[in-house]
Amino acid sequence: MKTRVLGNGLEVSALGLGCMGMSWAYGPSDRDQCLSLLRQAVDLGVTFFDTAEVYGPFTNEELVGEALAPVRDRVVIATKFGFKLGEPGSLSGVNSRPKHIREVTEASLKRLRTDRIDLLYQHRVDPEVPIEDVAGTVGDLIQEGKVLHFGLSEAGAQTIRRAHATQPVTALQSEYSLWTRDPEAEILPVLEELGIGFVPYSPLGRGFLTGALKNEDDLTEDDFRRRTQPRFNGEARKQNLRTVDALAEVAKDRGVTPAQLALAWLLAQKPWIAPIPGTRHLDRLQENIAAADITLTPADLKVIKDTIAETGFAGARYGEASLAMTNL
Repeated sequence: MKTRVLGNGLEVSALGLGCMGMSWAYGPSDRDQCLSLLRQAVDLGVTFFDTAEVYGPFTNEELVGEALAPVRDRVVIATKFGFKLGEPGSLSGVNSRPKHIREVTEASLKRLRTDRIDLLYQHRVDPEVPIEDVAGTVGDLIQEGKVLHFGLSEAGAQTIRRAHATQPVTALQSEYSLWTRDPEAEILPVLEELGIGFVPYSPLGRGFLTGALKNEDDLTEDDFRRRTQPRFNGEARKQNLRTVDALAEVAKDRGVTPAQLALAWLLAQKPWIAPIPGTRHLDRLQENIAAADITLTPADLKVIKDTIAETGFAGARYGEASLAMTNL
């Protein structure tokens, strides 16, 4: 697969693999199937794998660690700290105090079966801890060789600047896709100015942009999209489906799938963008990977823009409480 360079020279496959859904959020999964898929991803050229302590919690790091241990030197593993986990593993806020960062890092290293974390993100900004203290702590871990690169997730422009001034930031991970365009106004210009890479999560709109989720019943009752994502429900879902159907026609005209169109669109935005679509299925993985070889022309990009403008997308990407934790 083609590669991309994030900040500080970190080279990754143009498309990574978001591993969250293999253990968390989207209902039960087959662990052996996921182990196999992770190993097949490496064989197909994926070198960039994304996880976090909170996914599971903990079980996703264990899965990724077991799958990638035999090929550790061929891959880039990113994980995250920053949430406060209660018992039994429930979320109870954020925590980026230096002592906690160190504790999480040591635990993640063990679960991932590795001696270093290639890219360590702060999962969400902690308003109670100065970002300089966070960046400085990760900088110390880098000096110790336990971490190689520092990243942020869903951070605002001023936080990015302050963190970068203390410890160079390699990548920002935030939601970005055809139906989530928030980073374009302020975040992308700051990243370009500072030489920081961008890793869009949910580049396929948590599956909605593929066109596969036609009905609310396509999601199980315990699927977090149904419970916590306004754009997946009610009138918003109906409007969004009309736009996705229109985009599917654009994809058909160009001989690609809706998922490939969405990923190719992201790759066309900036050369330092490396999306991390997630999947549990080999056919979807192969479909996504093929998007790295699709080149959209300026005319293609205009058609996509005009198609979205006709009906648009509706609904917030998170509920109010989750949205309040972003762009700090």
